[in-house]
Amino acid sequence: MYRGADMPARAKVTREMIVDAAFAVARETGAESISARTVSERLNCSTQPVMYHFATIEELKRAVYAKADRYHSEYLMDRKSPQKGVMLGIGLNYIRFAIEEPQLFRFLFQSDFFEGKTLLELIDAEELAPVLSAMQGALGIDRDQTKKVFLTVFLFAHGYASIIANNSLKYDEELVRSHLEQAYRGAILAAREGTKE
Repeated sequence: MYRGADMPARAKVTREMIVDAAFAVARETGAESISARTVSERLNCSTQPVMYHFATIEELKRAVYAKADRYHSEYLMDRKSPQKGVMLGIGLNYIRFAIEEPQLFRFLFQSDFFEGKTLLELIDAEELAPVLSAMQGALGIDRDQTKKVFLTVFLFAHGYASIIANNSLKYDEELVRSHLEQAYRGAILAAREGTKE
């Protein structure tokens, strides 16, 4: 078809645009709402580009999951206010994420896409290495003990975050901070006592 000089070229819908649109759908109404139709409507195009770039919706959801995982990691490491410890800042951000992004939290941690990783594999992820190193230096304990402290606080924060993401629980930051600090102090004491045995 001949395109005259006054006819604009049709915008090309890229894979990245599709993932971004699907990510927005997941944030607003949940990952279960991601479909060729909901994504194409957001992009104001037909479903054809979506199905061209992604053979299945499952494949698209996996790409969105990876984007959500990166977004979550950046969110955790962005400590807005000074904390007594790196772990406390991350723990509070973990809980805040569940409040501010409940749909993404559920997609990341309470869906079938969260698979194939044990807690030990999660704690050995390279993204956590700087956090664990900072904690280890601040606490003066070995790497294994540091991982135990991290795991204790992580499980505590995850419990709080899960309850908040799935219920209309009123968030009281001072109370949560106090509980996190207690869990953190208790985990440190237990780790230090473990090294004396």
